[in-house]
Amino acid sequence: MISSISERITQIRASIPASVRLIAVTKQMPTEVIRVAYAAGIRDFAENRIQEAATKQEQLQEFSDITWHFIGHLQSNKAKKALEQFDWIHSLDSLQLAQRLNQVAQQLGASPQVCLQVKILPDPSKSGWSVPELLADLPALNQCKNLQIQGLMTIPPFGLDDTESLYVFNETHQLAKEISEQNWDHIKMQELSMGMSGDYQLAVQAGATMVRLGTILFGKRT
Repeated sequence: MISSISERITQIRASIPASVRLIAVTKQMPTEVIRVAYAAGIRDFAENRIQEAATKQEQLQEFSDITWHFIGHLQSNKAKKALEQFDWIHSLDSLQLAQRLNQVAQQLGASPQVCLQVKILPDPSKSGWSVPELLADLPALNQCKNLQIQGLMTIPPFGLDDTESLYVFNETHQLAKEISEQNWDHIKMQELSMGMSGDYQLAVQAGATMVRLGTILFGKRT
């Protein structure tokens, strides 16, 4: 298993531009897997549950240069724990959550990096802003001065073909460009967190700066 994980990481790194950040999604994976990926050069790891991440972080304290990314649905009452444990939150999915994170960040003296989760196509199974909702909330988001809003995150609806997925990624890129051109004080659009194991190459083609890969690196989760 060790060699195969290392080989997969090497192969995927070779297949994407060096500028694209490879984030290893280690949810439901044991700490040993993180150690193997770390040895293969990965420094960005993503989890979707606060408690599971806390256990792993406790066991990996010697790796002080890991950057931890939260990619799950975040409840407002977990805002403090999320900010204490994670460097990035990719799944900021509502104005209410943004305002809560902003408030807690001020209390903690923190300045977390976040992405705004957007739904280009309707998808009742996922959280996030529709495009009109996000555009309407930008003035209020711009007031969240304790958050470093760095870009957008998206997950296409399940079951799309490649053409449809590429459309979602291209539209997300275009939306980021449109927001950037509005020159907000506290909203940057430098990052596009999009692409997972089944569609990351399409996402990179559309301008992704961060891809979130799990299964393709580590195999199926038990």
